[in-house]
Amino acid sequence: MIKIRDAQTRGRTKWGWLDSWHTFSFGRYIDRANTQFRSLRVINDDFVAGGGGFEPHPHEDMEIISYIVNGRLAHKDWMGDDGTHAHEGGAGSVQVMTAGTGVTHSEFNPSKTEAMRLLQIWILPDKEGHKPAYGQRDVPQEEKRDKLALLVSGQLGDAALKINQDAQMFATVLSPGKSVSHRLAPGRGAYVQVVDGSIELNGHEMKAGDGAAIEDERSVTLTAKAPSEVLLFDLA
Repeated sequence: MIKIRDAQTRGRTKWGWLDSWHTFSFGRYIDRANTQFRSLRVINDDFVAGGGGFEPHPHEDMEIISYIVNGRLAHKDWMGDDGTHAHEGGAGSVQVMTAGTGVTHSEFNPSKTEAMRLLQIWILPDKEGHKPAYGQRDVPQEEKRDKLALLVSGQLGDAALKINQDAQMFATVLSPGKSVSHRLAPGRGAYVQVVDGSIELNGHEMKAGDGAAIEDERSVTLTAKAPSEVLLFDLA
């Protein structure tokens, strides 16, 4: 079963420096039919104007992934006894934060003139009370070119960036006509988010901003109809 979420049906928050599209209920956007998919709780497609950003704010008991599409993202966090950490990543980089027992952080666009775009993803952890942690990795485009690159996984997975949940996040940058496939183990589901371009997913056409919740399928095949960038989540 494949359920397509059309990009234009998502929620939207727009003010000043931020234009954000919400796949699932978030903030003032309440959508009881789309609150989460398995452990995947948030996919926000954020367009941040030059100089804009999120002031320091708290999180707890959430695995938070930032996938930077364009521009640069500056991150600063305060992790209790671990002190203050500041990081900055450009297009293609991935930042992962375990909020755990509690962390305060800020995120902003360090450029005063150029806009930036990121997808912020929240995944529910396997339990409450993990120790806060942060990781970042710059991912070359060639690592994703016409293949699925495993970027984030659970603690027992193969990815360099870890989260506290039995979940995996893959990314691909597909050339027109190229395909990638991913086999799903029995009982697992998948979610596909089209970042840019247009693809065919197991016979279903999808465009930029569309998502797809996938259950009871043996495998997922993505075929690009135009230059495309896609995220795929494999979820327990």
